[in-house]
Amino acid sequence: MVYANTSPIVKKYADEPGSAEVRDLIQRANVVGTCVLSRAQAAAAFAKAIRTGSLPSSGAEACHAAFSREWKHYVRIRITEALIARADHLAWSLRLRGYTAVHLAAALHWSERLGETVVLATFDRELWTAAGKAELEVFPARL
Repeated sequence: MVYANTSPIVKKYADEPGSAEVRDLIQRANVVGTCVLSRAQAAAAFAKAIRTGSLPSSGAEACHAAFSREWKHYVRIRITEALIARADHLAWSLRLRGYTAVHLAAALHWSERLGETVVLATFDRELWTAAGKAELEVFPARL
């Protein structure tokens, strides 16, 4: 099981450093989950790629369209009051940014619900470090 925050999801659709490894990880995973927050964050990342010129408009639109088509295949962890309370605790105790804490809380919640270890895939150094402290497996092995 792989929990992906937005960074590896974007790499799945847009060619960036690490994209090949992400695609391989996702292809090998039984299931890939993410927080519903990732939907808006991915759309914002593709839109930013147009604004900054890192992707042409047609390329970013193709990435967003592919992501939107495949959204239904992700296990989507909902944001609840309990999840936000846990994110609050994680943000405070680990000194995390807000959305970083939400993704960590979602990954931990999903792992506990499944009763098995979840690999947290991220290219966000803060989340990657916090996930290791929370005893989740992380991808990539080094960041």
